[in-house]
Amino acid sequence: MTITREEISERLAATGYVADRELPIALQLMEMLGRPLLLEGEAGVGKTEVAKALAQLHGSVLIRLQCYEGLDQSTALYEWNYQRQLLAIRAREVAGADPDAVERDIFSARFLLERPLLAAIRRDDRPVLLIDEVDRADEEFEAFLLELLSDFQVSIPELGTITAKSLPRVVLTSNNTRELSDALRRRCLYHYLDYPDVERETRIILARLPEVGTGLAVQIARMLEGVRKEELRKVPGVAETLDWAAALLGLGVKNLHDNADTVHETLRCLLKTHEDRARLTREVSARLLGRVA
Repeated sequence: MTITREEISERLAATGYVADRELPIALQLMEMLGRPLLLEGEAGVGKTEVAKALAQLHGSVLIRLQCYEGLDQSTALYEWNYQRQLLAIRAREVAGADPDAVERDIFSARFLLERPLLAAIRRDDRPVLLIDEVDRADEEFEAFLLELLSDFQVSIPELGTITAKSLPRVVLTSNNTRELSDALRRRCLYHYLDYPDVERETRIILARLPEVGTGLAVQIARMLEGVRKEELRKVPGVAETLDWAAALLGLGVKNLHDNADTVHETLRCLLKTHEDRARLTREVSARLLGRVA
C-alpha cells in the first residue's frame, strides 16, 4: 500500500524533522517511482537531515558518501585491503600453498574494503544512500555516478559484476556551488529546500527543544527572519538556530526583549565570520529585536 503524503509528514515529524509543505510529496513520488531525489538549497537548510529522517522513517540503515573535489571511484566504491593481502601471501608462501590458489583467495570478498556506494548495493535490506554535496565532486565522478544510479550494479575485475540486492533509496544534496549536468538532473526527482519561514522554524525549535516554550520559540524564529535579511557572508541555517535557542535556554532567557544585551552577545552562535559579526552591531541587533513581537 502506498504511503500518503500526510502519513509521510507525520512520520517525519515523529523523527524530529519538520518538513515544508512540498517535501512529503517529493518523498512519496520517490517511493512510488524508485527514483533518486536531488535536494538543492543553501548550506544549513536541512538537506542532510532529510536523508537521516528518511532512514528513521523506514527503519533503514543510512549510508553516507561525502563528496569533495578529487573524489574518485575507488574511494567511493571499494579498495583491496593490501596489508591483509600481503600477510596472507606471506603466510601461504611459508606453508607452500599453490600460487594460483593464493591469487584466487586474496582477491576474494573477504579482502574487499567496501566504500559507501558498494556497501549500499550489497545490503540485503534497503538502505538510504546519501550522496552529500554532489556538486563538490568533479564532472568525471558525476558521470560515473550517473551510470551507477541507472543500473545499480558495479563491475569489479577480480570478482565480476555485482548487482544490487535491493535498490537503495538515494538522496543527493547540492549547495549549487557548480551546475550539475542535465543528465543527472533528468535521472532524479527534484526538490528545493529554502530557509524555513517563521511558522516552520518555530515548529522546528519546539520539536528539538520543547523546553524553550512557544513564546520564546516564536521570538527566536522572528529574530532569525530579520538576521537572514541582512547582508551577511554566511547566512545562519537551522543548526545555528538550534544552537542559539539552546544557548538562550541555558542562560535562562525567557523573553528576548528583557535580555537585549544577552541577545546581542549570544549572536555569535549564528554568525560564523568576522565580517558578519562586525556587520551585526549592537545597534543592528537592537533594530532587529525591535521588530520581534
